[in-house]
Amino acid sequence: MLNLIWTGFFLVGFVAALLQALQGDADIFSRVLTSLFDTAKTGFEISLGLTGVMSLWLGLMKIGERGGLIQLFGRALGPFFRRIFPDIPPGHPAGGSIVMNFSANLLGLDNAATPLGLKAMRELQDINPKPDTASNPMIMFLVLNTAGITLIPTSVIAIRQSLAVKQGLAGFNAADIFLPTLLGTFISFSAGLIAVALWQRVNLLNRAVIGFFAAFLALMGGLYAWLGNLPPEQMTQMISLLGSGLIVSIVVLFIAVAAWRRINAYEAFVEGAKEGFGVAVQIIPYLIAMLVAISVFRSTGCMAYVIEAIRVAVVALGMNADFVPALPVGLMKTLSGSGARGLMVDVMTTYGVDSFQGKLAAIIQGSTETTLYVLAVYFGSVNISKTRYALACGLIADAVGLVGAIAIAYWFYH
Repeated sequence: MLNLIWTGFFLVGFVAALLQALQGDADIFSRVLTSLFDTAKTGFEISLGLTGVMSLWLGLMKIGERGGLIQLFGRALGPFFRRIFPDIPPGHPAGGSIVMNFSANLLGLDNAATPLGLKAMRELQDINPKPDTASNPMIMFLVLNTAGITLIPTSVIAIRQSLAVKQGLAGFNAADIFLPTLLGTFISFSAGLIAVALWQRVNLLNRAVIGFFAAFLALMGGLYAWLGNLPPEQMTQMISLLGSGLIVSIVVLFIAVAAWRRINAYEAFVEGAKEGFGVAVQIIPYLIAMLVAISVFRSTGCMAYVIEAIRVAVVALGMNADFVPALPVGLMKTLSGSGARGLMVDVMTTYGVDSFQGKLAAIIQGSTETTLYVLAVYFGSVNISKTRYALACGLIADAVGLVGAIAIAYWFYH
């Protein structure tokens, strides 16, 4: 499936560029070529920048693994994960890495979540009977990862606050998208879980899964009750304290337990850091391959054509088309996180940060994930070439999450 999409981006983009050249745009192929080279450089720089973070986190995870805490994390959520990951052996390190990855995503800590997720993929590969083919646990993990579970959209709130100052909005509450984004992430997560569970015939109607959803809803309600009425500046400070404090505390806990159990934490860290360097180098070709294909599709205007076609169809059906200007954020988010962020800022600048379109763009940015990017990087890190139905389920989660975000925005703001 990834091969078909990758090839399609190039072929469709080339046809679009050729038509524009025939219509008199002499610079179109020059722009496409420049975009190709710039994107390839960006992909390498992303991988290079990830090397240090990967080495750090995989080194720390190795300490936690030798100290037994990773296995403890896995057992803590054992009942839930045993139901949705029935093929992972009880007590396997992959369970703890998956838990850590989900925790980092919940708090919006992307820099921590990526290396933890890549470590989980390597551990899942250890129990994969077909090394070149995505296993059921891998697909479940990736789809849930790309479902974009984020309790607190810290970066989106910060961008909105900055733009509000530039637009002269005194007393603007940049965090008013907090609850809508929570609901959006819950919808996309649920859609991804149900899609994969149906495909893998995993029974979700059991006490462990229902209890997890109940606890998740209770946590969302508690966070909203605690943070919902705070001024945006204070909310941002509390969110930052909660996220960074939790991660630092876990790091110190890993090292302290290793020292208590007389484990050489330094040697464990170095061993894990070596793995991190290897993973970061290995993903370079996969990441560049996906990013350059996306750049061709975007630089030739194909994305703009898709959006205009949607707008025309919506108007023809007699529906309210107010959401269409924010739609590129959702479509681009599937392809590129940085591209979607730029489109979000463009919508907020054009229509206003406090407009319906601006709020919708922020909710979409905070509640969806870069599915193709994540699949390319995570599968590439373990040399998976046959992804089976992973992309289809990931796109289902994205589509349901996007529709849910639009419906939530209309409910709250229209």
